[in-house]
Amino acid sequence: MFVRFIFMQLVRNRSLRIAGMALAAVLTAACFAEAGQKPERASVDQSVERALAFLQLSQAPDGAWRTHNIKDAAITGLAVMAFLSAGHVPGEGPYGDTVEKGLRWVLDAQQPNGMMGSAGHHPMYHQGICTLMLAEVAGMTSAKVGSEVREKLQKAVQVILIAQRARGIEGGGWRYEVRGFDSDLSVSGWQIMALRAAKDLGCDVPQENIERAIGFIQRCRDPITGGFRYRPGNRVTAACTGTGILALEVCSKEFHGSPELQQAGSLILKNAPWNSEHDSYAVYYCTQAMYQLGDNYWNVYRPQLHEALLNRQRRNGSWDGEAGPDYGTAMAILALTVDYGFLPIYQRGTDAAAKTDK
Repeated sequence: MFVRFIFMQLVRNRSLRIAGMALAAVLTAACFAEAGQKPERASVDQSVERALAFLQLSQAPDGAWRTHNIKDAAITGLAVMAFLSAGHVPGEGPYGDTVEKGLRWVLDAQQPNGMMGSAGHHPMYHQGICTLMLAEVAGMTSAKVGSEVREKLQKAVQVILIAQRARGIEGGGWRYEVRGFDSDLSVSGWQIMALRAAKDLGCDVPQENIERAIGFIQRCRDPITGGFRYRPGNRVTAACTGTGILALEVCSKEFHGSPELQQAGSLILKNAPWNSEHDSYAVYYCTQAMYQLGDNYWNVYRPQLHEALLNRQRRNGSWDGEAGPDYGTAMAILALTVDYGFLPIYQRGTDAAAKTDK
């Protein structure tokens, strides 16, 4: 932790950024060698530090992050979560100002009706991601910050509850817009994570809504391959398979270790997400899913993930992504730091008591 602190202080000064990376690499490797820890973890930590430095430098002065040079609520929410996942909270430590500015930008962007960000392209993506981020901030910060965030969080949750589809084969899911009749697993995954995280904090999320969401997820499952589809009847994808596993894992403890999810996990091991379409998205969800499955699923998957991501990281610390480098970098950090155990929603075991309500 001391090595991380020294490195982060150095990268705040642009002129010392390269020197800081070199010093951190040497010191971290030495500390891990002395502690008898695996060099792989040292390499991952160094990669994460470089990526956080990139996100700090790419943040707009007002706190936002961008997709293709356009300030974006969802990307900002993901970037804030990336810092949280590495153990950095608003107002504390070397990245405290960076995280606080990002959080503040999202809070200020919330509309009076609870919508996160301005109406635009696929608003429910922004809603789910930003609501999840607010729930994680509230669960990791002081009472003063948490109280302000919780007030905005409850309003955001109400939008998600209203937007859940009511009936039909796609009932229980969500789609791009608040109003409509169709659903997809991609948009629904973010809403489910947000509701589950908010419910764990004590927000008013009826269990009925969780159970309806579970029903939609199960209808997206292909019983032959064990994978999950984008929508019922569509083809199976790696990204949706990871989303399906993770959503069911966090919705109720009864799904953990089930034959259905084990089959889906085996499918991911046979089809590496970093070689699939929408690879940043697929890597994020598949990594969270395999971590939840644990045991040999995670033990086999983890070194392959590390090798794939570390080999693809750019010299400036970023990763490319479907929505630009801010997005790709945030998603990669979230994948690499899943076993750091800071984000409450993705912890294993410690939150089991919160998942006994079904």
